[in-house]
Amino acid sequence: MTDPTRGLVYVVDDDRDLGAAVARLLGRHGHVAEPFLDPVPLLAVYGQAPAHCIVTDVMMGDIDGFDFADRVRAVDPTVAIVFMTAWPTTANAVDAVRRYGGLDYLEKPIDEDRLLAAVCEGVAWSKTQRSALARTATLTPRQRQVFDLLVKGHNNQAIAAALAISPKTVEDHRAAIVAKTGTNGIAQLIALAR
Repeated sequence: MTDPTRGLVYVVDDDRDLGAAVARLLGRHGHVAEPFLDPVPLLAVYGQAPAHCIVTDVMMGDIDGFDFADRVRAVDPTVAIVFMTAWPTTANAVDAVRRYGGLDYLEKPIDEDRLLAAVCEGVAWSKTQRSALARTATLTPRQRQVFDLLVKGHNNQAIAAALAISPKTVEDHRAAIVAKTGTNGIAQLIALAR
């Protein structure tokens, strides 16, 4: 069985030596890690080889780490991002997490244990997100609407009213959702939606 905390990781840093060193460290700990000097070439190929986690510098050339995060999230919302910087600020740390969805914000020189923990957590999170997406990908548009309302706590009557369908139709959609997602109740559907 494969380790859920090990995966494909890209390291983006305009310092060639640091990027390569971080990639080697991750490789020694079971990840497949590849360094990039610039986010532009990575964005060009990312769709063909999406990563579970990206470790990226904040301050780079034309595209900074935050702009890069926005661009990669548009392609892959299930990738975990860990930011690193030699010039930490409280404002950037808050933005890294709240605005750009970063898992962690690391100060250079990098604390190896913290980096490894963040990457392992990110890989596991990414794999969980991709699994959830795959499990809900086969839902029809109407089933997706019912699913979204179910996980928000609406009962069959409320869903029927909101979608202008009968409660029996909601029950049918609900049964199909449970079958397609492999869940066995509302609690598991809510967990899947998270």
